Amino acid sequence: MGVKVTLSKMRSYSEELGLVLNRPEDRFKWFLASILFAKRISSGIAKKTYRRFEEEGLTTPEKISTAGWDRLVQVLDSGGYVRYDFSTASNLLRIMGELKEKYGDLEGLHRISDSPSDLEKRLQELRGVGPVGVNIFLRELRGVWKKAKPKPSKMAIKTAQRIGLENAELYESSLVRINLEYCKKGKCEECPVKDNCKEQNNRDILNLSKKSNHPFVAFETYKKGKVWRLIEESRRIIFFELLIIFLVKE
Repeated sequence: MGVKVTLSKMRSYSEELGLVLNRPEDRFKWFLASILFAKRISSGIAKKTYRRFEEEGLTTPEKISTAGWDRLVQVLDSGGYVRYDFSTASNLLRIMGELKEKYGDLEGLHRISDSPSDLEKRLQELRGVGPVGVNIFLRELRGVWKKAKPKPSKMAIKTAQRIGLENAELYESSLVRINLEYCKKGKCEECPVKDNCKEQNNRDILNLSKKSNHPFVAFETYKKGKVWRLIEESRRIIFFELLIIFLVKE
């Protein structure tokens, strides 16, 4: 399976949360989730906290504003978002207030924006929404909102280079997941694109080099190992085909 096919089959975070971004109400929910994902916190805690907001029915600007600071802190804490509970509760109240006052709602912000850069600028002007949150939000809205055209993040570009992929933009959500869930956690053996990873291949060669005490021998052994596995597989197939022919003749 090619690396592009593998990446295209990976679910985005919005899909994992059950959101359909063609729906305005789900776009706001993804905006809320993006704010939670943007902090230096695990994706697992961000997802759990977002789901607590859903369970509490706090998925519209009006309901979040009405909930008040104390209740927002309680919901954040119940999802494990304790490190940023106070600041995030304050930010959410400010963001909802500014959205209502300046644009009416999130869709109004998009409509009034003149260009992709203006859209990003207006989103970042909401106090508590930074460039990371804007990138997380907009990268999954490519093809949904006309003006959602963020530049690929450094993380996505680095991961794309690592696996020999030229266009990071088309697969940004999957590339970010690869980096966060496999690269940063050292789960190289479990990574779905490990066969395309330059660092993984270099690591394999290095391990062979340590065993053989000769880098050239290690590299040749690595290459031959891949070819040898193909030869062995071909031998098995030919053997079984010959065996079937022999049994039929008997």
